[in-house]
Amino acid sequence: METTLRGVGVSHGVAIGEVRHMGTAVLEPPAKQIPAEEAGREQGRARQAVEAVAADLIARGNLAGGEAQHVLEAQAMMAQDPELMADVERRIAVGSTAERGVYDAFAAYRALLANAGEYLAGRVADLDDVRNRIVARLLGVPMPGVPDSDEPYVLIARDLAPADTALLDPTLVLGFVTEEGGPTSHSAILARALGVPAVVALPGAGELAEGTVVAVDGSTGEIFVEPTAEKRAELEAAAAARKAALSASTGPGATSDGHKVPLLANIGGPADVPAAVEAGAEGVGLFRTEFLFLDDSKQAPSEEKQVEAYRKVLEAFPEGRVVVRVLDAGADKPLDFLTPAEEPNPALGVRGLRSLLDHPDVLRTQLTALAKAVEGLPVYLEVMAPMVADRTDARAFADACRAAGLRAKFGAMVEIPSAALRARSVLQEVEFLSLGTNDLAQYTFAADRQVGAVSRLQDPWQPALLDLVAASADAAKAEGKSCGVCGEAAADPLLACVLTGLGVTSLSMGAKAIPYVRATLAKHTLAQCERAAAAARATDTADEARAAAQAVLSGE
Repeated sequence: METTLRGVGVSHGVAIGEVRHMGTAVLEPPAKQIPAEEAGREQGRARQAVEAVAADLIARGNLAGGEAQHVLEAQAMMAQDPELMADVERRIAVGSTAERGVYDAFAAYRALLANAGEYLAGRVADLDDVRNRIVARLLGVPMPGVPDSDEPYVLIARDLAPADTALLDPTLVLGFVTEEGGPTSHSAILARALGVPAVVALPGAGELAEGTVVAVDGSTGEIFVEPTAEKRAELEAAAAARKAALSASTGPGATSDGHKVPLLANIGGPADVPAAVEAGAEGVGLFRTEFLFLDDSKQAPSEEKQVEAYRKVLEAFPEGRVVVRVLDAGADKPLDFLTPAEEPNPALGVRGLRSLLDHPDVLRTQLTALAKAVEGLPVYLEVMAPMVADRTDARAFADACRAAGLRAKFGAMVEIPSAALRARSVLQEVEFLSLGTNDLAQYTFAADRQVGAVSRLQDPWQPALLDLVAASADAAKAEGKSCGVCGEAAADPLLACVLTGLGVTSLSMGAKAIPYVRATLAKHTLAQCERAAAAARATDTADEARAAAQAVLSGE
């Protein structure tokens, strides 16, 4: 009998296949004591296991490339954390086995994350995965991971660590469903990069029996258990129609009546450029520069290294627009040389522009590198600051750009409600706004973007969030300036129409989403988008907003 479940759709497409469950986690090692004379040997075993796991994660990252590589390199750094390793060795010195020392040290660090206001709770899945891999190596048992199968399947898991998501084989893993996670979790971002249909935050997903046939709709978040022949035909027909529409839609982004909406790509470094070009991106709307800084958490990269990386990206978009976000460090992206060692709540502390203003030499070097990288290139460079709170922040950033001799437009990211509410004030200092809807939702609803339990408040369809987008877009229009969206909201084709109707002037997203958004925008007029936006804002919940917009755009 067909039943329907609903989670949060985070990656477009439809997958129909049998359920396969993620391999079980490593069991807790026994808490047995070892003689003092064995401590040195056990400490050596622990160090070897840690280095082997870190090397494996880096190798997986090299194979995956792009966004996945940066995530896995950060996970390898987590494995090699010197304070964590020191704790492991201390525990072994007082009688723990290597595997038990690792298990207990990671448990203590896990508790530390929870006590830090849970901002870092989204990294718990990453931490658990590192622990499981190290313990598995020490115990000599198979690594936890995706199941072995010769036939395509739908993967079910409590959560997916980046190391698993990054190397999923799309020819075998038709789609995946997780109990935890949210629309902006690492797994969701990587699923979109891979083009694998995915649904997260589905309570009870683990109870689906092995071999059960399910249909996963990564756009709506619906899971159809034992779908009827009619339902399967309906979903397959819809998928085929969507694919045909994607193939037919080419060129710049625009509504059906010719209102231009540039469609840009979010990238994490030069490795992501080919996919963006192939998808027909009109430029880059968010160039995350953190990848350069995560290679060495002890010091910033040299000016020369930065110039080389930036120029590779700028050269790929002649006559196009490239929006670079300066280093966004802090919170879940700590850097030893830049961010405070201890903060009661890193999400509300010194992060983003605040970190850079505290270390003007790091900001000056990055801006100077960008100025040199763009010399002689026919590209429209724009540079923006993360975590701008008010006009004072915006002025400080613009002054730093001018002092570095940067010939570019200077902008501010709107990720804090104060910046949206006072957008006209901020725009007295900068030339454009870019809405980071992931963080804007997090700060608007006091809902950690990595915690599945509050995922409904991370839904970009929340009317309060749409109100803040509208306030920002209205302010930009009044000042004769642009206001784009570079958060994950732009990757939702239906929501892209609503954002256009709210007055957003460009949309930036993962490369895989660009064809979906282009095709959907091309089916509707600007007036229809405006009516859909008004209908969505007139509701009280995300589900109601989505339904109201859908009704308008489908002509109901």
